[in-house]
Amino acid sequence: MITEKAKNISGVILAGGENKRFNGIIKSNIIIGGSSIISRIITTISDIFEEIIIVTNTPGNFQSLNQYNIVSDQFLKVGPLGGIHSAIKASSKESVFIIAGDMPFVDKKMIMNQIKYFSIRYAEVVIPRLNGQDEPLHAIYSKSIYGKLNEYLSTRNEFAIRDFLTHVHVSYMHISETENTKRAFTNINSPFEAEEATRLFGI
Repeated sequence: MITEKAKNISGVILAGGENKRFNGIIKSNIIIGGSSIISRIITTISDIFEEIIIVTNTPGNFQSLNQYNIVSDQFLKVGPLGGIHSAIKASSKESVFIIAGDMPFVDKKMIMNQIKYFSIRYAEVVIPRLNGQDEPLHAIYSKSIYGKLNEYLSTRNEFAIRDFLTHVHVSYMHISETENTKRAFTNINSPFEAEEATRLFGI
């Protein structure tokens, strides 16, 4: 059931591009424990968000998911900020929850806690922080940052998320370290990590 707090937020998956370490396979389409990573993410976030957006510059790789809003970057070769920009532009909601498309252990409770935190803070961006490590690709961004982000991408030569965040009002949500929270922020960056993730799913 979609909660009132989540109704004004779109769920966004940054599906990224091809990865040489996976022989050109899109990381979001890697099979982990019998299901693709993106399928695992969608299964979880579709219980939270009415609107789901997939950001990818290779939409042909996601034809089976065309029931969702699939968009591409307006600004190319600018890293994840380009995906966040496209997501905010495409969203019909007031904010977007951004998640990287290579996170197979997405946790519904953690996302709901972030939404609750966002709803009671005066902040344009809410980013979880675990053990001193920020997770800007598991975060909530208000559409109010769109103008600043558009200007930033239009006028800069470097495009680090950390630098852009100095231009907006950010609140950092401190997360207690547990096995579950560490796992929730795990990214799959190599075939070895994909094998380890499958092992953790017990398959």
